Amino acid sequence: MSNKQEFLDEMSSGYSFEGESIILGASKLGEEVMKESFIRIPLETLNRHGLIAGATGTGKTKTLQIIAEQLSAKGVPSLVMDIKGDLSGIAVPSGGHKKIDERHEKIGFPFISDSSPVEFLTLSDEPGARLRATVSEFGPVLFSKILELNDTQQSIVSVIFKFCDDNQLALLDLKDMKKALQYVTGEGKIAMQEEYGRISTSSVGTIMRKIIELEQQGAEVFFGERSFDVDDLCKVNEDGKGVISILRLTDIQDKPKLFSTFMLQILAEIYANFPEEGDLDRPKLAIFIDEAHLVFDKASDALMDQIEVIVKLIRSKGVGLFFVTQNPTDIPDEVLSQLGLKVQHALRAFTAKDRKAIKLAAQNYPITPFYKVDQLLTELGIGEALVSALDSKGRPTPLAHTYLRAPQSRMDILAPREIDAILDQSTIMRKYNEVIDRESAYEILTGKIEDAQSEEAQEKLEEQNKTARKTSRRGEKSTFDKVVNSTTTRQIGRTVAREITRGLLGILGIKTTRRRSRRRTGWF
Repeated sequence: MSNKQEFLDEMSSGYSFEGESIILGASKLGEEVMKESFIRIPLETLNRHGLIAGATGTGKTKTLQIIAEQLSAKGVPSLVMDIKGDLSGIAVPSGGHKKIDERHEKIGFPFISDSSPVEFLTLSDEPGARLRATVSEFGPVLFSKILELNDTQQSIVSVIFKFCDDNQLALLDLKDMKKALQYVTGEGKIAMQEEYGRISTSSVGTIMRKIIELEQQGAEVFFGERSFDVDDLCKVNEDGKGVISILRLTDIQDKPKLFSTFMLQILAEIYANFPEEGDLDRPKLAIFIDEAHLVFDKASDALMDQIEVIVKLIRSKGVGLFFVTQNPTDIPDEVLSQLGLKVQHALRAFTAKDRKAIKLAAQNYPITPFYKVDQLLTELGIGEALVSALDSKGRPTPLAHTYLRAPQSRMDILAPREIDAILDQSTIMRKYNEVIDRESAYEILTGKIEDAQSEEAQEKLEEQNKTARKTSRRGEKSTFDKVVNSTTTRQIGRTVAREITRGLLGILGIKTTRRRSRRRTGWF
């Protein structure tokens, strides 16, 4: 390890910036905290995305809290995906603690408790402003990716979207889509084939089953109106602080399809609607995905592909993405290579596989003569991390063993009554929790199907009446035939015929006998 002065010189030159920055903490060499050797992150490079990694219990969620509240203080709003439910405390000031004061004494500046303006969002039944989007807003390609459809099935979805557009049928929610699929394979099948070509019934059945699978994970509450406007993520309060939108996800960890759906939609919507900004002096919006390993472990291929594309392109919109996960290897290499800020908390080495993963993780950081990185990764204490960022010229800053500052807000969850108090003051909750169910494809096509079924039922009734009348007439004409052709009638007929014949033959017999008698006697 090089001497202390060389280390301080490198930290001083590497973390000295002309523009605005946020302070994460002070550098540390060995067991000594370098007082006032602050580790700063320039705001102008935070749209280059970031990673916060570390084993469970090492403090990575608190690091997220530090960065989000510091960005808020600088007027930068954030969207925070709170899967564990422990980020709501960012809305109220910290109550302080003796250990917090001791930590800040070592770092070199006093601790000042503070809070950040917060909005609570939800995808499910958690309290907060409900996030929704219409099926039409997804479009056929994105909607097909969510359902993981093949090319043939995706082409059918595209035809359904085209059919609905041509006929002014709004696709707002999943029941609209299901009704459209039912219509084009039922009452509207012939017209559909004439205009758009033949559609495979089996493929439509597969699409329907995929939609039902999505519904079973709660997606019916996500699709619909009122659609969420992503501009509402970029609010600043009257004090100039950026609003932190906390998306509460504690009840959808076992619903990866729903989370994937939201991720795809929100990223695509931001990219489509935000203007090109180039290099700003601060991000327009920061998005933090806590417990990102849950996303990538269960993500569909479509989500993976979409995130990779968005990470590469969304920087120009002034948006920074930050993934919070347990191990850097949880993030795909294509995404990991795009990240500018890396905050690495301690990793645990219990197996040979763990030790191999730590060696690989160590290679993701700039080479430094001051630390043996793979060893240090297993020795970091709670509230300590290895940090490397990008300077104002886009160059990696020196790797710094950082003794992190404490969050200025509460490091605990809010009580239900505290959450209710915040919700009562929310303006967007009143805006988005209004239930709207206007006439759409479902209602229009249901009407057409009912009309068609009514006409068909009437035609069948008329046909049955005609058949009944014909049968009745045939019944009247055939009564005599039934009598004549019956077994009894035939038997009586044969008996009568026999008796008549016998009578006639009897007469003829008498006459013949007499004639023969006359011949013998000479009578003529």
